[in-house]
Amino acid sequence: MTEHVVVEADGGSRGNPGPAGYGAVVKDAGSGDVLAERKKGLGVATNNVAEYSGLIAGLEAARDVGASTVDVRMDSKLVVEQMSGRWKIKNAALQPLADQARELAGAFARVRYEWIPRALNSHADRLANEAMDAQAGGSGKEPSAAPKQDRVSPTGWTGATGTPTRLLLLRHGQTEMSVDRRYSGRGDIGLTEHGRWQASSAAKRLAGMEGFGDEPPVVVASPLTRTMQTAQAVADAVGTRVSTLPGLVETDFGEWEGLTFAEASRRDPDVHASWMSDTSVPPPGGESFDQVHKRVRAAADELFETHPGRTVIVVSHVTPIKSLLRVALEAGPSLLFRLHLDPASLSIADFYPDGNASVRLVNDISHLR
Repeated sequence: MTEHVVVEADGGSRGNPGPAGYGAVVKDAGSGDVLAERKKGLGVATNNVAEYSGLIAGLEAARDVGASTVDVRMDSKLVVEQMSGRWKIKNAALQPLADQARELAGAFARVRYEWIPRALNSHADRLANEAMDAQAGGSGKEPSAAPKQDRVSPTGWTGATGTPTRLLLLRHGQTEMSVDRRYSGRGDIGLTEHGRWQASSAAKRLAGMEGFGDEPPVVVASPLTRTMQTAQAVADAVGTRVSTLPGLVETDFGEWEGLTFAEASRRDPDVHASWMSDTSVPPPGGESFDQVHKRVRAAADELFETHPGRTVIVVSHVTPIKSLLRVALEAGPSLLFRLHLDPASLSIADFYPDGNASVRLVNDISHLR
């Protein structure tokens, strides 16, 4: 019987979610001798579910060889940080797996969790891939497990290279102003009850998404109340904090703030008509769309510099989100008048370090149905 062992565990998913499997190996902590191996296909699952399944199998194997002290080593920072109690578990699918792992860990005198680079977890990684190959029919021709950060390689015709910064662009939930379709810029109003439900629904969707890598996504918001309320719901769901970026604030509509389209048109017919066709024209006392675009581009550059290669949830307003999509598409200003964004809608764009970009989703509200 070996009292002190090392458990190395891994899991993968070819598609995330997709065909998944795990691998785990138990080694003598002193000699490094292999005491037990475990591997199994899981059907269709996510990377994180596979990682937790590998941990559970490794702890069960350590129990079976009679260990009392266990050092768990994994290349999933998410699992290591959550099991160490430093990160919250917001994904409902992971909670029962974490509970099962904790119950198993409670039977040992001590369990310590350590993150290791993927290159040092090759034994468990090999077992996980063998399990996925066997599940696929044993041909050995299946591709290796998908990268754990869900960074899809760009297709050859795009020319994009490097790991992109992924922006999940979430418009805030409903407000009284959006119900009445009034210009709502710098006026600091909160969400309606329905808007809070929308924010909660969007948060649940984002918390269930894969591809965040081994740590929670960054959540950045415009500093206005309606965006902060929406962003806080998201941050609570994914287990992180909200930071603010003033450049993401909505257009300053000046003297049109609180007016409907028709009211603003009657009040200033010539200016309003020009404003609708020329992005350099500001509302009286307000800000032009060209000015908004300039500051949003600066905010985007700050995000790319601060969080390169990360997933960033940006909670903002109609015009800033349209501006970010315009940047990604390298589109002209007419895009601002041709896109519609619903409250609590989700859009996704990848920005590559070589200057390329890929828009993956626009104005999706499936989480609100």
